[in-house]
Amino acid sequence: MVKDSAPHGTISVIDSRDQYLEAVELIRAGHGPIGIDAERASGFKYSQRAYLIQVFRRGAGTFLFDPPAIGDFRELNDAIGDVEWILHAASQDLTCLREVGLNPPRLFDTELAARLLGLPRVGLGTVVEELLGIHLAKEHSAADWSTRPLPHPWLVYAALDVELLPDLRDAIQKLLDEANKTTIAAEEFAATLARDFRIVRSEPWRRLSGVHSIRGTRNLAVARELWQARDDYAREIDVAPGRLVPDASIVAAAKALPETKRDLAALKEFSGRASRSQLDRWWEAAERGLTTEDLPVLRAATDTLPPPRAWSEKNPEADKRLKLARAAIAELSDELAIPVENVLTPDTLRRIAWQPPQPVSREAVESALEDLGARRWQIEATAHLIVEAFVDASQVVELAVENDS
Repeated sequence: MVKDSAPHGTISVIDSRDQYLEAVELIRAGHGPIGIDAERASGFKYSQRAYLIQVFRRGAGTFLFDPPAIGDFRELNDAIGDVEWILHAASQDLTCLREVGLNPPRLFDTELAARLLGLPRVGLGTVVEELLGIHLAKEHSAADWSTRPLPHPWLVYAALDVELLPDLRDAIQKLLDEANKTTIAAEEFAATLARDFRIVRSEPWRRLSGVHSIRGTRNLAVARELWQARDDYAREIDVAPGRLVPDASIVAAAKALPETKRDLAALKEFSGRASRSQLDRWWEAAERGLTTEDLPVLRAATDTLPPPRAWSEKNPEADKRLKLARAAIAELSDELAIPVENVLTPDTLRRIAWQPPQPVSREAVESALEDLGARRWQIEATAHLIVEAFVDASQVVELAVENDS
């Protein structure tokens, strides 16, 4: 029977250094692993900083911290720096936690573990309900957590997100033991901790939604300058760029190539909360794009592979390698009850299929998989299947060539 999580009384947010230091000592005196979570203001703010950090430890209780007010969390990190930290979908929170000095020494990721167990849905609310029999409402997950003061229902939601993590961790660990997946999970947790999730792109403006529809280098220059102006202003006032001027507005302006500020203002697609109040800023950017000699290339150099649907024409042998290896790994995925993308990432398989090591051998494929970031358990589980698939693909292609001749 599913039961609702218990209602909370008054919950307060710790927003002073003195309160914070007192809480650190209470947490230090607790026992067992740490349940931790962070709330950001994605879609509202430019930064991806944490606006609330929740911590729960048995024997200590629940603590909600205001990171902008507290600043540095090194004391808390020192207090819990030798115990396991429990997060759900750690890849989403590690960057903002590290920004304030919180860096887990050991990780248990309940979302990642749920994937490895083959659970059909791995959101926190669903996993808690399935394994603990508790209904966990998730209605505030997309809220603007930079809001001050934070409403009480939001604080209850935030507290429950961490209070159930130790119990959930124990339930999941039992299932991992039963499925002989504890070692696999440990490797995945360690790999998550080792990753830097910050994304650095050489030409980030090319991530504009719809940029692929822009034709002409001059048009691209206008799109680039408008994107950069928007990004600079969004960073300055800490607002999500899309809330100032949507991507679609920048693309429309780039396609239209307005000759005057009035033309830009007259574009019905050029909308957004700052499309008129910052019109001078946008027109100056558009002018730079219209007059610059530094024109971008139509298609930037990239190491992105062609889409698999084009492989049969561009690289028929690679296409055959990919299809046979993908089928073998899909079968392995079913046997292990682990999603295929967790058995081996699709990008890793595509890259090794497109340009396999030569000669193809178990040792060479294992080395290539390791270079591409595969974990030891993934390599041991898939390398021999990939070798067999590649050898079969080569034979199929050779036979086809012989028949054609």
